[in-house]
Amino acid sequence: MGSKRQTVVLFLAALTVVLSSPLINELQPGEEWPQRNSVRQPVADDQTEQTLTEDFSTDDPAPAAVVEDAIIVAKTIERDHEPKKIDYSGSQVWQVSTTKSGARQVIGRLRRRNLISTWGGNQSSVDILIKPNVVENITRVFKRESIDYNVVIEDLQKRINEENPPLDNDEIELQDRRARAHNFWRYRAPNQRLGLFSAYMGYNSLNIPMEYWPNANWGHRMTWKQYHRLEDIYGFMDYLAKTYPSIISVKSIGKSFEGRDLKILRISNGKSDNKAVFIDGGIHAREWISPATVTYFIYQFAEYFDVESDDIKGIDWYFMPVVNPDGYEYTHTVDRLWRKNRKPGYRACTGTDLNRNFGHHWGGKGASNSPCSEIYRGSNAFSEPETLALSEFIKSSAANFSAYVTYHSYGQYMLYPWGYDNAVPPDYKDLDNLGKKMAEAISKTGGSQYQVGSSSGLLYPAAGGSDDWAKSQGIKYSYTIELSDTGRYGFVLPTSFIVPVAKENLAGLRVLASQVIKE
Repeated sequence: MGSKRQTVVLFLAALTVVLSSPLINELQPGEEWPQRNSVRQPVADDQTEQTLTEDFSTDDPAPAAVVEDAIIVAKTIERDHEPKKIDYSGSQVWQVSTTKSGARQVIGRLRRRNLISTWGGNQSSVDILIKPNVVENITRVFKRESIDYNVVIEDLQKRINEENPPLDNDEIELQDRRARAHNFWRYRAPNQRLGLFSAYMGYNSLNIPMEYWPNANWGHRMTWKQYHRLEDIYGFMDYLAKTYPSIISVKSIGKSFEGRDLKILRISNGKSDNKAVFIDGGIHAREWISPATVTYFIYQFAEYFDVESDDIKGIDWYFMPVVNPDGYEYTHTVDRLWRKNRKPGYRACTGTDLNRNFGHHWGGKGASNSPCSEIYRGSNAFSEPETLALSEFIKSSAANFSAYVTYHSYGQYMLYPWGYDNAVPPDYKDLDNLGKKMAEAISKTGGSQYQVGSSSGLLYPAAGGSDDWAKSQGIKYSYTIELSDTGRYGFVLPTSFIVPVAKENLAGLRVLASQVIKE
């Protein structure tokens, strides 16, 4: 009896595989994703740059070779062995005032000696990470130089341990139920009854694992109560493509250095005259709030598309939640504070800062030529598979991209080009006005205050950024948004902040959508 039952199960499984539809709705039903030249890309009328008279520079008055050797963080990992997870017990994060003359030079010297590394900062202060064995030395230096500072995080590993706690048993049970539950009414197969019967028999009656029924729509594990691994994020995207095939499709635009898919999800009502917005996250691996926020946007638009405003419906939305999947996974398994991708470099150093690798003024200010630097620019523009794939997709797409928004953390800034130097584009007033409206919407929704301005003006010059490159391609509204917070938690923002941060930034995104539709 057991063997007959097994035979029936295997027969139904094989039949379901043959008759059912693919796992991912790669394309909109009946049509390809648009190709280049079928829709004209927006191009600015005047490409001349307008240079501000104010001096926004935050560079140290030091030789170029010194700047290029910033933030030396050598990491040697044996490829044949499982890397050991890095422990930050006793490490501290300080917010250091840079208003005193010479403060930046002191910080630069400490950084070049590998005694500290920088997290973030602006024109008046900088956040630095200090390893436990040098805390006393750094304290003496700052006291001697009369440099003010505040200890923001006393034990970094403690904060890391508290950042992403496991779900309780009830949440885990609910998560598993949703992940394994078959969406009865939305199951996509040519023979609906056979597909439904097969899925029902395979799970509910015979307790066959999900992988035996690859074409069943098993749900997803995303909760926005956790920072999820890449598998959960991609599973969520695939689930939506199967659940809402008329408006959602998923496409891999290439592979990362370690061979992971670079996935984009599109939400579109299919109208050929729609404008388009490209949104990405996770360029810097350690900024976990970024992919969490972008996937929250996806969830809201996908699940509630029918009741969304005409502004949202009238735009083709392209989402790339994790531009740097190798680095993102590495932050979960080895080094929580890893920033770059995972492509090997020289001198036993690994990784390129993807946000210094884009082709507009590549290799300029704020980018290092040292492979061991956290701001290493790469061997040449678009030398990394991740940046190359993203740029080629945008260039080859016929989508009428009117806005590009890349989400980072932290600091609460709404930044527009240019980042490569102390200059702004001809239409910077438009960018500034819209940025202020988005910041106002964020404030009204969640109370967070975002500063608005050019990247080089509010922060520091950083050549090779994705927003500069997008603007150079004729995409009018190009922004880098640095999400919460302002330094209390920095990169290790607790999961309790995910939904509030995402909700208030969704309000800002709606303002951008309204402006895109108007033009």
